[in-house]
Amino acid sequence: MEGSLSDVSTPGRIADDGEGISAQELALAARNHGLPLEALRYEVTPAGLHYVLVHYDIPLADDAGWRLSVGGLVRRPLELDLSALRALPAVTHRVTMECAGNGRARLSPRPVSQPWLVEAVGTADWTGVPLRTVLAEAWALPGAVEAVFTGADHGVERGVEQDYRRSLPLGVATGEDPPVLIAHTMNGVPLPPQHGYPLRLVVPGWYGMAHVKWLRDITLTDVPFTGFQQSVAYRYRQAADLPDDPGVPVTRILPRALMVPPGFPDFMSRARVVRPGPVRLEGRAWSGGGPVVRVEVSTDGGTSWVRARLAAREPGGWAWQAWRCDWSATPGAHTLAARATDAEGRAQPLEQPWNRGGFGNNLVQRVPVLCCR
Repeated sequence: MEGSLSDVSTPGRIADDGEGISAQELALAARNHGLPLEALRYEVTPAGLHYVLVHYDIPLADDAGWRLSVGGLVRRPLELDLSALRALPAVTHRVTMECAGNGRARLSPRPVSQPWLVEAVGTADWTGVPLRTVLAEAWALPGAVEAVFTGADHGVERGVEQDYRRSLPLGVATGEDPPVLIAHTMNGVPLPPQHGYPLRLVVPGWYGMAHVKWLRDITLTDVPFTGFQQSVAYRYRQAADLPDDPGVPVTRILPRALMVPPGFPDFMSRARVVRPGPVRLEGRAWSGGGPVVRVEVSTDGGTSWVRARLAAREPGGWAWQAWRCDWSATPGAHTLAARATDAEGRAQPLEQPWNRGGFGNNLVQRVPVLCCR
């Protein structure tokens, strides 16, 4: 009996009413992991605590055999080994990266996929060659409009066998703000395998799907790329029953503030316990649309808000900003919350608009706390 890809790769779907997290979703959650929220205290996330999302398998790579090809609409096709890339002038940028599906598991009805809560984020110092430097060496021909990036990870998704592949408009790929990197180093050491060793793309301000890992090919095209990860996945679609809706592409990160959980946790529920009196509330806030200009904190479930003290973002930087607020805790149950507003006036919603893929869910975080003696 012959088999087909559809036997193992089913269409995307929405969970039924009352349906719990499936064994397949638990398996995804075991492969991928989020940032422990107490690690928000680190300005730069240690690599082992940075969130990870791997679509297929982590490729086995070696320095000696790796090549990055640059072709398509270029005057001078390139094939660069790692020595040649590392010999080019490198820069380092501190960049906050967030998965586009962060918060998906909190939606109702729930899109069935990697069941992120709010922890799919991290900030690292990425070192590498500006993408525009490599493209300048290849000399883009007139008519080139996009750069298509191919990773070495290969699999099947919704019945489509594919390499992981995404594109960027050529203006973004060659722009100076933000500068896109071909990164080979994370926090001062070679990329760990799960973070794209030996090469990955870093696109400051964009959700994680744009940061192609295990990068092996760049192709310039004269038409927009219509591959699976560009035109099927990573689209905002509002209707659950309109699979032909083309949707709107997921691009830049929406504003978000997260709180370091105060006090100490219950093992199972993760509910927090604090003692009466002064409590320091702190966390990080970020946005792909520019600096965060305001963080507000509520200690009564969103009925009232006070403004937190917010650290400025470094000029030209694309990393999160620290915030803090002092609270006088009184005995009883409390719900803490934090919300961010960026320079473009975009603020986190108190009620989350729904979309079929569960993307861009920046609903305000709520942290249950019990204050007792």
